[in-house]
Amino acid sequence: MEREVEKTTETVPDVKEKTSNLKWWILLTVIVGTFLGRLDQTIVNLALPNIISDFRISVSSAGWIATAYILANAVFVPIWGKLGDTIGRKKVYIIGFTVFIIGSVLAGFAWNLPSMIVFRVIQAIAGSADYPTAMAILAVTFKEGKERGQALGIWSSSFAAASVFGPLLGGPLIDHFGWRSVFLINLPVGILGLLMAMRFINESRSEITSTFFDWWGALSLGGMLSALVLVLDKGAEWGWMSASSLICYFLIVVLTGLFIRIEKVVSEPIVDLRFFKIPAFVNTLLNNFVVFMGLMGGLFLLPVFAQTFLGYNATQTGYLFMPMAVALMAGAPIGGALAGKIQARYVIFASTIVTALGLYMFSSLDPKSTALSLMLPLCVMAFGLGFGMAQRTNVIASVVDQHEIGIASSILALARNVAGAFGIAVFGTILTNRTKSNILHINSLSHLYSHNPLDIQKFITLIELKAQIDAYNYVFTVSSIIVLVGAFSVLWLKLKNERTDITVHVE
Repeated sequence: MEREVEKTTETVPDVKEKTSNLKWWILLTVIVGTFLGRLDQTIVNLALPNIISDFRISVSSAGWIATAYILANAVFVPIWGKLGDTIGRKKVYIIGFTVFIIGSVLAGFAWNLPSMIVFRVIQAIAGSADYPTAMAILAVTFKEGKERGQALGIWSSSFAAASVFGPLLGGPLIDHFGWRSVFLINLPVGILGLLMAMRFINESRSEITSTFFDWWGALSLGGMLSALVLVLDKGAEWGWMSASSLICYFLIVVLTGLFIRIEKVVSEPIVDLRFFKIPAFVNTLLNNFVVFMGLMGGLFLLPVFAQTFLGYNATQTGYLFMPMAVALMAGAPIGGALAGKIQARYVIFASTIVTALGLYMFSSLDPKSTALSLMLPLCVMAFGLGFGMAQRTNVIASVVDQHEIGIASSILALARNVAGAFGIAVFGTILTNRTKSNILHINSLSHLYSHNPLDIQKFITLIELKAQIDAYNYVFTVSSIIVLVGAFSVLWLKLKNERTDITVHVE
């Protein structure tokens, strides 16, 4: 009997060690999935010129390849989040991963624009399952607050780093193997991630048995998001007050009202409106929205600036973002390690201030700027964004019930997607309008005492150059102010009831 007790005692540490090791294997597994999904979003943009040439389509037509992906991704994120909480997160994660791989292979063999759009929609629907289920899997795997913060920090860094490495990996693939390779490369990497998911991830779901799925809520939400993302993506091209844009505005208002009405009466809503009665949830979501709006609104201009005014090619521009990836991956674990040591609101506040500072540093760019003039602000901004990411994610996971972590995380992902689209649309419009007004203003203050056609052409070119540079500086200033204002939304964030003792049903 004594020998049996002694043997049992010796095996307990081994069990704990195996459990601890499994946690980090689960983290690595979801990192592979998240990285692959986000990498695909950025890498495909590099392939568009080649796709346009092969399919013999216009640039505006090719824009629907990206628009269709954004629309489908935005619509299905909350649906997957709810399904993960209901039928099992591992099931949803594997289903999404499998269909994503299939969609990638199909896109690699697309023969015209309609087929490409269909296959990209399949990819987007499947890829949208990753974020809410991955976050929920991590939240229930790493139950202790500090450890969970570290895990979410590492995971968050992979989420953002993928957008940086996309251009670096995509360029060589396209140059050596053609545009189809950016889709087909997902097959071997995807199979590896799928096998890891099947091996390491444990099934988990809500302890509350679901007997109903809110299809009407899902349809009204999907319709509203489709109209919103569509007008944000195409509004500048259509005209913000055009008939098409006005129809989208009408649909947004009507479907939003219908969605709220449905969610108030159904027994199991796809989005629990009670989330928005939790101050910590609302404040974090607002901060997240503002940060990503300013970030994406400012950042989408940098590659254009580098190639237009500094003479960089696409590959050289991609290299500018490499230090950003390093700073981002350095900041995220640091922010996660601060969980439990410093109040989340102060960490998020500080990270947002640093992010705003990085954006503001771009406001002095001019045609004489060096590569360092771009890389240093990128590093500052990325580090600030990185060490606040885990805290934002951890707050969302901490203030809602365990059985709703999936849908809460999908709302966070949705806010980021919509904020990014909103920022790009708004700042693109600001840039265009500011450039036009600058041209008029600079022209009114300028005089040319020559009738030589070459002098006149130089005169016009210099006015346009000055107007554009000032417009870029103005946009970066505005984006930094928006992010700075967003920092203060979290100072009222309180986590009195933060829960680290989550229990889940595990198979």
